[in-house]
Amino acid sequence: MGQFINTAQAEAWNGYEGEQWARSQERWDAVNDGFNQPLLDAAAISATDHVLDIGCGAGRTTRLAAQRAGEGRALGLDLSGPMLERAGASAEREGVRNASFVQGDAQAHPFEPEVFDAAISRYGMTFFADPVAAFANIGRALRPRGRLAFICAAEAEANEWLQALASLKEILPLGGFGVPGGPGMFSLTDPDHTLALLASAGFENARVERVEAAGNWGKDAEDAAAFLLDSGPGRHLLGQVAPATQEQARRALTDALRPYEEAGAVWLRSSSWLVTAVREGRRDARIMPLLTHGADAASLRPHTARHAATAESTASSPKSRG
Repeated sequence: MGQFINTAQAEAWNGYEGEQWARSQERWDAVNDGFNQPLLDAAAISATDHVLDIGCGAGRTTRLAAQRAGEGRALGLDLSGPMLERAGASAEREGVRNASFVQGDAQAHPFEPEVFDAAISRYGMTFFADPVAAFANIGRALRPRGRLAFICAAEAEANEWLQALASLKEILPLGGFGVPGGPGMFSLTDPDHTLALLASAGFENARVERVEAAGNWGKDAEDAAAFLLDSGPGRHLLGQVAPATQEQARRALTDALRPYEEAGAVWLRSSSWLVTAVREGRRDARIMPLLTHGADAASLRPHTARHAATAESTASSPKSRG
C-alpha cells in the first residue's frame, strides 16, 4: 500500500462508498460498460503493451485491457481496499492472469519510471486533490510518447441520471451537486481546463471528445431509484432529512425514472468526455504553473463536439483554473 495524499477520498472509498461499489460491481458495470470500447480503442492497446489503469475500482477495465495486451500486462491502481479485493477475485475467476492490482494514491505512488505504454481510466481521474501532481506522476510512469486515455463526466444537464436526481431539488438538499469544476466527479467537466492541466503536467497532442452511452440502472423504476439512493451520494442526501422526507424522495425519484423503463430495464443515457494525450517524447514530464490571466483564445479552441490543442499552443498561454 502506498502513501495516501488524498486522505478524504481514501477514507470515503475505504468506507461505505467502496464497500457499496464492491458488492454492486455487476450493477455499476451495467451502468458504465458502454464506455469501455471507446476508452480501450482510444488507448490503442497492442498485444505486448504494459497498461496502467488509474482509479480501477473493481477492475473491469483493467481486465479488459489485460485481455487486449495478451502478451503484456495491466496494472490497476485504486485507493479502495474493498474494491481491489473484488477486482483480484474477479480476475482470478475469469482466468485473467496478466492483470494485477495495487492500492495507492496516483498523486504519490512510486511508479517505476517509463515502464507503461498506456494509461487509462474510466471515471477515476476526477478525484485528485492535486490534479497537476497526479497527472505528472502518471506521466513519469509512461514511456516517452506513451498514451493517455480516460473517460470523465461531461456537464450534468447532458446526463439523464443526474437530471432524475435534480428533480428532487425541492425535497433533498442537493446544494452544488453537479456544478462544473466542483470537487469529485465533475472536476473535469470543462474541456479547456482539462487541456490546460494536461499541458502543465507534461502531456501534448491532447484532445477531448464527447461520447455517449446508455446504461442499465435497474430492472424497473423502483429498483433503479433504490440503487441510486443507496449509493454514497444518495445516502448522504437522505441522511440530512427526516424519514418521512426520505420516503417522499424515493417516491419522487421512482416517478421521475418511470418514463425510462423499457424491456425489463431502466436505460439512462450518460454523456462523458473521452480525453486523449501523449507524454512528451524528448524531455521528461514537468509541472508548469498555470497562469491565471492573459489566456490566448487561440490556445484552446472549442469545437461543437471536440476540443483539441497541442502542448506547445496550450502551454504558451494556458487557461486559468477557474
